[in-house]
Amino acid sequence: QVRLVESGGGSVQAGGSLRLSCAASRFTVGSNCMGWIRQAPGKEREAVASICFQNTLYAGSVKGRFTISRDNAVNTMYLQMNSLKPEDTGMYYCAAARTHYPTLQIYEYNYWGQGTQVTVSS
Repeated sequence: QVRLVESGGGSVQAGGSLRLSCAASRFTVGSNCMGWIRQAPGKEREAVASICFQNTLYAGSVKGRFTISRDNAVNTMYLQMNSLKPEDTGMYYCAAARTHYPTLQIYEYNYWGQGTQVTVSS
């Protein structure tokens, strides 16, 4: 069974940084398209970054501040988040897509982790 486990969330002040990790088991990060999806309280889920082979895609709200990457040697995907804003607060999920291209469409993700909480205070 595919397992995705997120870590690295926490509480930071605006302008700070966090790096999220997504460790995968029974699943090869480097051979699949993956992404980070967040959900703020009372809001719908929003895909913020996706990576597929050498290609990446970012939501406009995070472009230039977040960087998605992966390390195939440890089968882990990352999300480096810089210049964090209070509106970045939410639960962040790692997910695997059934596509062959990076995607920000939520319905194209079919495996999900349990999430890690990110809280940014002003």
